[in-house]
Amino acid sequence: MTKILLLQGANMSWLGRRQPEIYGKTTADQLNEMLRSHAGEHDYDLDIFYTHVEGEAIARVFQAVEEGVDGLVMNPAGFTYRGEALRDCILDCAELPYIEVHISNLAKRDVKSVLASAADGMLMGFGLQSYLLALDAMLDLLQKRNE
Repeated sequence: MTKILLLQGANMSWLGRRQPEIYGKTTADQLNEMLRSHAGEHDYDLDIFYTHVEGEAIARVFQAVEEGVDGLVMNPAGFTYRGEALRDCILDCAELPYIEVHISNLAKRDVKSVLASAADGMLMGFGLQSYLLALDAMLDLLQKRNE
């Protein structure tokens, strides 16, 4: 079974409470439920990991490679601005495809992601739907790599 790690960066556990005018009122638990439902419907294993600490995110990415995880989808959130060490980790794990996801459109907010250069692709600006689109894109990417 395909295994995907969804890494939720700094501040993401506060969904629904933090800046609802940008990120909406859906809580992290509600988002998790929606994403696990997607995994069940599309027959893949989804591991969701939240952290506010960049070092923990790095350790989890390396662990994912060691566990044979097939793909990484991540909302770097608070790591978006200064996550160079996390970016380097992802580049070091080149065999692990990476798709970056954001709820809001970073360009519209004049935000640049330091992790974007490590990404196979990015999805942003579609609210929570961005996650589903990113997971679908990862499944498609993995399927094409296995053909």
